[in-house]
Amino acid sequence: MFNKQHTVYAIFFAIDNNAIVEIGKLGTFLFPKGNYIYVGSAKRNMQSRIQRHIQVEKRKRWHIDYIRPYGEITHIQTYSPELSECARAQQLFQQYNGQWIVKKFGSSDCRCPSHLIYYKQ
Repeated sequence: MFNKQHTVYAIFFAIDNNAIVEIGKLGTFLFPKGNYIYVGSAKRNMQSRIQRHIQVEKRKRWHIDYIRPYGEITHIQTYSPELSECARAQQLFQQYNGQWIVKKFGSSDCRCPSHLIYYKQ
């Protein structure tokens, strides 16, 4: 299903109604209705990681787990490691004219503003 050489993924999803969600230790945030991209990486077992992200009911481990019940996944894209997770997030942010609406979402272990991109279609 997924290219075994790929290590970075982007989950595209839509939230149909404004949602106020507590995201673990990050805090509580308003997620406006609209389109989102979550960028992550998995050096191994990417298919398992993505399958976990697709599930709605699960123990909350990653930031995406908290918002997943509020969004409908529209598609998932995987990428070769030529761009890191951070560089891919920045590239998609620019490509989709995105906004960072939750600082450090999915990026608590790097210097990126966020790995969650909000964009309008």
